Amino acid sequence: MSDSKIRPSGKSVEIVAPAGNHSMVAAALQAGASSIYFGVENLNLRNQASGAFTIQDLGYIAQKCHHFGARGYLTLNSVIYDRDIRLVHSILDEASRAGVDAVIASDPAVIEEARSRDLSVHLSTQVSVSNLSSTRFWARYADVVVLARELDLSMIRRIVEGIEEKDIRGPSGQLLKIEVFGHGALCIAVSGRCGMSLYSDLASANRGACRQNCRRKYTVTDERGVQLEIDNEYIMSPNDICTLPFLNRVVDSGISMLKIEGRNRGADYVQNTVRVYREALDSVADVDFKAKIPAWMTRLEGVYHRGFSSGYYLGEKQGWAASDGNQSSVRKVFVGEVSNFFKKPSVAEIQLRTGKISAGQELAFFGKTTGSLRQTIGELRKDDLSVQEASGPCIVTVPLTGRVRRGDQVFLMEKTFIESETARTREPAV
Repeated sequence: MSDSKIRPSGKSVEIVAPAGNHSMVAAALQAGASSIYFGVENLNLRNQASGAFTIQDLGYIAQKCHHFGARGYLTLNSVIYDRDIRLVHSILDEASRAGVDAVIASDPAVIEEARSRDLSVHLSTQVSVSNLSSTRFWARYADVVVLARELDLSMIRRIVEGIEEKDIRGPSGQLLKIEVFGHGALCIAVSGRCGMSLYSDLASANRGACRQNCRRKYTVTDERGVQLEIDNEYIMSPNDICTLPFLNRVVDSGISMLKIEGRNRGADYVQNTVRVYREALDSVADVDFKAKIPAWMTRLEGVYHRGFSSGYYLGEKQGWAASDGNQSSVRKVFVGEVSNFFKKPSVAEIQLRTGKISAGQELAFFGKTTGSLRQTIGELRKDDLSVQEASGPCIVTVPLTGRVRRGDQVFLMEKTFIESETARTREPAV
C-alpha cells in the first residue's frame, strides 16, 4: 500500500470544530481543533447563530486559523436562489482573497463558482452521499465528502475501501477524504433536509432558519379528543450523536475527518467537546482507552446536549430526547464581566453584577480572544480582604491559571444533577 493510501490513525484524524462567533473560534483553536467550519451572511445553515459572521470577518478568521496551524472551512451549503447568486460571488471572491482553505457546499452553482476560483470544495452532508458510486461522481468536484448521517460503520468502511481500491482522487490530486459527524445534534430528517418549519412558519431549515419544530413537546389526540399514550412526548427529537464510546471503531472505518456539530451551542461546548475528542483520538489505540471513557463522558455531560445515542453508526434504534432543551449536568448563570486583568500576578478583577459566588465554585469566562476558560475559585477577595463569598453588585478579584480580557463575560457553573446514563449503563463498544 502506497503512502497516499495509508489509513489515518486516531492521532491523524482531523477534528472539524463548529464556530458560530469569535469566542467559539478562539475556543476551538485553543482546545486543539485541526480545523473549524463557519458561515457568513445568511447563506449557511446556521445563520441564526449569536454573533454571526459577515464577509468582512473572513480574513480575520482565516488568519487566526493559520496562526494556530489549523484550517478554516467556509460553510456555504444552504439552498441557493437566483437572487443569492451575486452574494455568492462576493463571498467566494473574498474567501479566495482571505485564504480560506475550503468551501463546504451542496449546490452545484456554488461548487462550480468555488472551483473557478481555485477554492477546494468539501461536499456537504446536505447532498446525502450514501454509496461509492455517488462518492466517485462527486470526486470530480470535491476533495472531501461529508457522508450522509444515516450510514452505519460497515457502510462507511465499504466506501473508504472502495476509494482506496479504485484510487478515487479529488481535484487536488489527493486521495478523496471521508468526513463524518462524530458528535452533536441528529435531525429527524434525512441528513438535515427538513421542510417542517418552512411549512409551519415559512422559515426554511435549508436556508438556516429552522424553527426547531421537532424539538417541541407533542401530544397525539384522536377525533374524539382522546389522547394516545406514547413513550415520550418529544416524539420527533432524537438524542445527540456521541461516538466516544466506540471511537476506535469509527477510526477503524477509515475516516479522515471527524466533525463536531454545534455552531449555535457556544464557546464552552466547543472547547470541552474538542478537548475530549482530541484526547480520545490521541489515545484510541492505548490499552487503557476503555477505562478512560467514563471520565470523558462525564466531561461531555457537563456541556449542552439532548442526551446521547450512537446515531445510526451501530445499527441501533435511536432514543428520544427527554426535554426540549439542554440536559447538561452543569448550567451557566451570568454573574458579571471582567473589569481588569493583572497579568503579572494573574488575577482577574470581576464586576459582579448579580447573584452570589463562593470560594470552591467554578467560574467560566468567555470572550472573543479568550474563547472559553473554566476556573475553580481558589481565593476570593473583596475590598482587599479574603472572603468566602460575595454578592453582586460589587467588585471582586480571583487568581487564575489562564488569561482573560477586559469585557469578558463571567458565568457561574452550577450543577444540575441531570446525568446521562450513556457511559454507566452500557458497556463501551470498543
